[in-house]
Amino acid sequence: MKLIIAVVQDQDANKLLNALMEKGYGATKLASTGGFLRQGNTTLLIGTKDGEVSEVTAIIKEICHTRKQLVSPMATVERTVSSYIPSPVEVEVGGAAIFVVQVESFEKV
Repeated sequence: MKLIIAVVQDQDANKLLNALMEKGYGATKLASTGGFLRQGNTTLLIGTKDGEVSEVTAIIKEICHTRKQLVSPMATVERTVSSYIPSPVEVEVGGAAIFVVQVESFEKV
């Protein structure tokens, strides 16, 4: 058995959950926060058989795509707030971070 941990953007989470459920896969949804943009995202825990990992990851890749987003950079310590006017910077966000780990034991009680 494998545990797939998928970190996705909040805006992709519900569509991904629906696609997984349509194929018969259950998932546990956890709210999380990303480090770089410090924005909310969703972490899904998906338990599956060893032979189904590629199907689940294909569903994730189909739903969770990257997109461009404008963000304002943070002011640096060297500059004073009055002299620093941040210009928005375009960055690529989205997609998914997918981790697959072996499950040693699983019990449903």
